[in-house]
Amino acid sequence: MGGLRYHDKKRMNFVIKKGDADVFYEQLTLLYNFILHEWVEQGNKIENFNDCAAKVVIILDNASFHKRKDILEKIEKEMPNIIRKFLPPYSPDYNLIELVWHSAKEYIAHRLFESVEQLEELLNTPLLSLSGYN
Repeated sequence: MGGLRYHDKKRMNFVIKKGDADVFYEQLTLLYNFILHEWVEQGNKIENFNDCAAKVVIILDNASFHKRKDILEKIEKEMPNIIRKFLPPYSPDYNLIELVWHSAKEYIAHRLFESVEQLEELLNTPLLSLSGYN
């Protein structure tokens, strides 16, 4: 699971055991906290974050776990800076992170891994270089 920030191409990715609404909420919370931490590091006051920080638009595919009602309500209540936009059905080419996933899949194709950790280590290499962060 991951995302790519448009203006500086910073990416965040998380290796997850399964994709469901609870994991989606957990990862979105990590993203929100990361952005909040960046805000404070830039010298801003935490209490001004919700009113003054930039809004974060999250582009989502139409996976059912992205649309679970109780999770959407929690996101709206707890993370007001997050704006969710859903892609039209069957249109992954509109989402920048799909370019990263495509390159990563090509990079790891036809390789055998002895462990999940070995896969994660290899996967982080192209993802970091694709986003310009080493």
